[in-house]
Formats: sequence, structure tokens, C-alpha cells
Amino acid sequence: MSDQKPVVLVPGKIHPRVLERFQGKVEVVTAPVGVKPALSAEVAERVRAVAVSGSVNADWIDGLPNLEIISNFGVGYDGVDAKHAAKRGIIVTNTPDVLNDEVADTTIALLINTVRRLYQAESYLRDGKWVKEGPFALSPFSLRGRKVGLFGMGRIGQEIAKRLEPFKVEIGYHTRSKRDELSYTYYASLKDMASAVDILICIVPGTPETHKAINGEIFSALGSNGVFINVGRGSSVDEDAMIKALEDGTLGGAGLDVFYSEPNVPEALLAFDNVSLLPHVASASVPTRNAMADLVADNILGWFAERKVLTPVPETPVKG
Repeated sequence: MSDQKPVVLVPGKIHPRVLERFQGKVEVVTAPVGVKPALSAEVAERVRAVAVSGSVNADWIDGLPNLEIISNFGVGYDGVDAKHAAKRGIIVTNTPDVLNDEVADTTIALLINTVRRLYQAESYLRDGKWVKEGPFALSPFSLRGRKVGLFGMGRIGQEIAKRLEPFKVEIGYHTRSKRDELSYTYYASLKDMASAVDILICIVPGTPETHKAINGEIFSALGSNGVFINVGRGSSVDEDAMIKALEDGTLGGAGLDVFYSEPNVPEALLAFDNVSLLPHVASASVPTRNAMADLVADNILGWFAERKVLTPVPETPVKG
């Protein structure tokens, strides 16, 4: 048995670099995405690792009796039942840090694009309207004198805050507890922060606690001069409430990289000229995605080589 390569299951698709890194080192088996694993008992018994870009629920975990590690492609791992995995002594890893800069950069770009309507301005030029109709309309908003609140102040949130500092805006944040090492203003509740700022940036993971936490009450507190930016999880937002707030002018504008039911985007959002929409691309550059893929592979290969992983999630039982 010792000369046999460990078997790694890949449900659905994953970044091709992960598979390249596995060549000659492990045996890869694939399976379609589904509620339960579609594997023979013989194959399921041989699987010792899962490399995934998506979800691994309790049924998948229980269907793999010799599973040791689940390596998740992405910093967010809400699709993996990490608590259930922990009960079975299974390691779960994610890909933090390697995408912090890319997501933070995209957040600032999305914010500026939303406030200054740069996509609309470029489209105006490309459509020949500058020549035919004259100058593009002045943008109703600016970053000058703004107060920005970050919902979430983890690694990525802190990188976003650092990038905001040169724009001379006031910065605050709301998390479950105050971070004494930070000089930014702390707000004890999301509503308190929304009432105090006029730009709200969401960078929290998708959890039961954050599910639709940004609702009509929050948009009303943010106000008609307010701009909402989401690069966290679409599940954190009540999209119906956001659309209503945009329709009646309660909310001034929005920049969204994530949505509640991706890749489905509510038709109503496409009609607003004060909304900037991206197809979940905050970390989508070749260098960053390659680094994420390497970390997925390194966690699995390191586990089998040395019984060590680089980036276990907090719920996981670190063994070895």
C-alpha cells in the first residue's frame, strides 16, 4: 500500500493549475457536483483528500469514509461543512492572504467606478455621444469628504482600509468585537455605522449571522447620499430591499461584485445607471488565481508528505 499514490477527489471543476501540481504525485478522480457523491463504494473508500472550488456538504463528507483533508479554493469556505468535518477529524484548509491585495485593489476600483460613473462615461465616448451630444453629465457623487464604513475587518478589510487612507476619507468599521490595534473608528452595531457613514463596504463571509444583515433598515440609515459596495458574499444582502432602496432614492448607488444567487443577477439591477456590476472577479487575475491554486495543492501535498498543512481554517482539528 505504501507505494500507492493518495487518491484526491475533485468534485466538478477546479483551477487547472491544481491538477497540474498533482501530476505524478497523487491519483485524481473526478465526480459531478451534486447533493450526494456519485461514486462507487470502492472509489469512495479510496479517497483521502478533496480539492474543491464549490461545496462539500455533510453527505459528501460522510460518503468518503477515509477522507483526511478538504482543500478549498478560496478564502471563503462557507460551502464546506467545516464543523461536520471537524467532528470526523478531517482537516479543512482555505486560501487566505494570497488574494488580499487583488480583492482590495478591485474594491477601490469598484468604489471609484460607482461614485464617478466611469463605465457610463467610457460607454458615452465609445458610442460617439461626446461628439454628437457634448460633454458627459457631471457625476452626482464624489469621494471628497466621505465617511467610509467597513462591515468586516479581517485581512482583506484591513488592506481595503489601508488603500482608502490616501483618499483622505474617514474610516470606520463594524465587527463582532473591537480591534484595539486599529486606529479606525469602531461601531458597536451595523446600523450605528450605516447611520454615521455615507459609504458602506461589505467584506464579511457568508454565515448565518451575516445572512441578509444588510437590509432595508441599513440602506435607510445609509441614506440617499449613500453608496453601498459589496465584495464579500451576496448572501449578506437583502437584494429586494436594495432594489427598492435604489428605486425610491433611499440609496444613492451601489457597486456589486457578488450576488445572492450567482450567476443570476436580478434584472432590475441592470436598469440602474447608478449601479456598477461585476461578475465576481475581485480576485480574478492570473497571478492571484495561480497563487490560490498553488495553496490548494500545497495543503494536500504537504499533508501527505509531512502531515502538515499551511492554512487550516479555525474550525479544523490540526493534527500531525
